[in-house]
Amino acid sequence: MTELVTAATAKFGACGLTACGTLSSFCAATANSFAFAIGQSGGGMGVAISLRGLSHTYRTAEGPLTVLGGLDLDLADGGYAAITGPSGAGKTTLLSLLGGLEAPQQGKVEVGGQDLNGLSGDDLAAYRRATVGFVFQHFGLLETLTALQNVELAGTLAGTSPADRRRRALELLDAVGLAERAGHRPSRLSGGERQRVAIARALVNQPKLLLADEPTGNLDDDAAAMIIELLEQVRRDHACTLVLVTHNRLLAHRADQRIPLDRGHIQPAPYEARLR
Repeated sequence: MTELVTAATAKFGACGLTACGTLSSFCAATANSFAFAIGQSGGGMGVAISLRGLSHTYRTAEGPLTVLGGLDLDLADGGYAAITGPSGAGKTTLLSLLGGLEAPQQGKVEVGGQDLNGLSGDDLAAYRRATVGFVFQHFGLLETLTALQNVELAGTLAGTSPADRRRRALELLDAVGLAERAGHRPSRLSGGERQRVAIARALVNQPKLLLADEPTGNLDDDAAAMIIELLEQVRRDHACTLVLVTHNRLLAHRADQRIPLDRGHIQPAPYEARLR
């Protein structure tokens, strides 16, 4: 494993996935655009996360399946955390609960001082619109819409006026380096470009919490490097809290806080140390 990490670090640069010339140029070209696009909309602030005794169980044909078992977790306002672990460890379920896609069953979930346990239906939807931006492994773009329309859609759901959501969508596509691709449908975009559209869409409503589920899972090395740099830049410029799920150990070690899950439990430090 040491040899693998050393070789990968040499390929991507001493600080992680940052060494390719294309990526360096991209980051330099988009840094000011991001600051402008976010600044124009007033920016945002991160949220602190607190979990106490969080448990979650699904009903299956074979009986109850507990995927989270009594989690306790704290993440600071504006923090950067990576959730790691094998398939079935409960990573995506935890992200779904933080994002309000599912209601907590047992225990306490508090995001930015808001208790999610008492929310359901319209209240959870309002929480998602006001607080959360999602980035998925499979992009989640509508194939019949252009890149611009996909980004605009988030503003439509939030009730933003047509003129404002068009302006905001164009600013964000420019910020991720895709202004010239705004009229293209997803089928005409590369995987990295589609994920950049997804990131732009996630930022439309100025989220305080950005959740990314395997955001580089379907991308080649160069595209993955570009996407992780972009997410980290969003966090710096937008001051939002960033939580990502990843199987990539190099990506996980870029985060300030690592949350190793296995069988629904956060593993102690010796387990996490084996990922180094």
